[in-house]
Amino acid sequence: MSSQRNVRAADINPCLEESNASSKCMDQNNYQREMCVLYFHRYRQCRKFWHTIMMKRRGDGVSPAMPTAEERKQILASLHQLPY
Repeated sequence: MSSQRNVRAADINPCLEESNASSKCMDQNNYQREMCVLYFHRYRQCRKFWHTIMMKRRGDGVSPAMPTAEERKQILASLHQLPY
């Protein structure tokens, strides 16, 4: 499987929705980065959040280190709001 497909796989990339939203914003705004700052910020916050989860799971010996898409839905639902 190519790395491009890995990045687009929901089980691999926990921030696929945020990544897609950033790309869409850039497309819609003729690639003017300053128009999409909020999308980039949300994507970075998403990556930080899931990286922290992944490192904790890795430290606890949980496999896979990155929760699956279904596990991530459950984690987010338990928080009652998006942490990013």
